Amino acid sequence: MTGIASIRELMTRNVRQSGIYIAFVVIVALFTFITDGLLLNPNNLSNLVLQYSYILILAIGMVIVIIAGHIDLSVGSVVAVTGAISATIVIKNGLPWWMGVLAALAAGLVIGAWQGFWVAFVGIPAFIVTLAGMLLFRGLTLLILDNISLSPFGQPYTTIAAGFQNGLLGGPGYDVFTLVVFGVAVAAYAFSQWRARRGRVAYQQTVEAFPLFVLKIVIVGAVVMWFAYQLASSRGLPNVLILLAFLIVTYSLVTSRTVFGRHVYAIGGNLSAAQLSGVKVKWVNFFIFVNIGFLASVAGVVFSSRSNAAQPAAGNMFELDAIAACFIGGAAVTGGVGKVTGAMVGGLIMAVMSNGMQLMGVDQSVQQVVKGLVLLLAVAFDVWNKRRAGAVSR
Repeated sequence: MTGIASIRELMTRNVRQSGIYIAFVVIVALFTFITDGLLLNPNNLSNLVLQYSYILILAIGMVIVIIAGHIDLSVGSVVAVTGAISATIVIKNGLPWWMGVLAALAAGLVIGAWQGFWVAFVGIPAFIVTLAGMLLFRGLTLLILDNISLSPFGQPYTTIAAGFQNGLLGGPGYDVFTLVVFGVAVAAYAFSQWRARRGRVAYQQTVEAFPLFVLKIVIVGAVVMWFAYQLASSRGLPNVLILLAFLIVTYSLVTSRTVFGRHVYAIGGNLSAAQLSGVKVKWVNFFIFVNIGFLASVAGVVFSSRSNAAQPAAGNMFELDAIAACFIGGAAVTGGVGKVTGAMVGGLIMAVMSNGMQLMGVDQSVQQVVKGLVLLLAVAFDVWNKRRAGAVSR
């Protein structure tokens, strides 16, 4: 018989995932109170999306790497070198902006294939390969740029990350198009949740009571539409948010609904079992690194677009922010566990903390201390939760 889950069961069914959403709400509420509401100001929310979009893009690729039991320390340097390649083509050689974008993306794929080859087919640990890549691609960035910044890109390149979609449907003081897009997204979310619930009921799996299910949809919808109204009241729908939403949906489906996604989890969960079950481990690992190379190049284009320049120090420490987002979002240090949505929430927690402390005027060094402590606590919670689960199973 189908089980009906209570609120307490829903919260404790997966404490690692439910806890991160509670933490996010608490952190947002705390910084909203401390900054006298400035954190949730429409203009600040719009800036928040623009400032941290590239970290979230990196976190999408990084969480797949971590699920498979690897790590990538080179993504910050890949962001820098792909931005430098794009700038050389667009600014230095005067070629069209789209050629710079295509060259950057192609470079990201080549870099991913290069690192994937050493990890998958040669057998060198990803930590070592990507550590070497971090140094190699940073050095290439300095060579390409001759250790100086290249600017400006100009339009339309800058509209990739700094542009907005607004005014298409008008609106009295707010952008109707933004509200329509978010409204369609909420409707799609509600439909997908309803289908998933109906599927679980058909297979006699435990589901929440229907009133709780409706309440969850209403709360999520209300929060999303409130966020949409804040954006609509500012500058409209950011182009980079459209890109980010597309990547989140695509990679959520890839990790949860495809053979490749299941193989990634299998490799991270139990490598020996995955090999015995016929998973082509080498090729899966190879494409994991091709993928993150591609996403790092996307982040490189977005970052250079927003900066309107290519800089030798671009992407510095980005890899640590992306890794932190994944672990804070529930990914396991031993692999086999993690979700794209969890990594996004982890990235948003880092973004809200950074933005909130900037609004408070907190020194940059103190911000780094706080980020380090949050990451340490997140990993400690992961270790504690596994020990607790092991004790319960015994």
